Amino acid sequence: MRSRYSAFAVGDSGYLLRTWHPRTRPAELDLDPELTWLSLQLLDAGPAEVEFIARYRGPGGRGFLRERSRFAQQGGRWFYVDGTTI
Repeated sequence: MRSRYSAFAVGDSGYLLRTWHPRTRPAELDLDPELTWLSLQLLDAGPAEVEFIARYRGPGGRGFLRERSRFAQQGGRWFYVDGTTI
């Protein structure tokens, strides 16, 4: 989870796509260059789920994304499957 947040923060869409489960991965990923990711707070974590708040700053001011993300393990690696915003 933290590595994916870091990839968002530095704009590494390649890493995000490589760590996205093939079943749900989009063909391409366009990150918003006007967003600056400020912090990540983990709220809850289970065996394959993580709930977090990620704070950002953009043209409209500051905001946050609260999500419960699901992950799946494949070949010893974890992949992002999907998430539900809260």
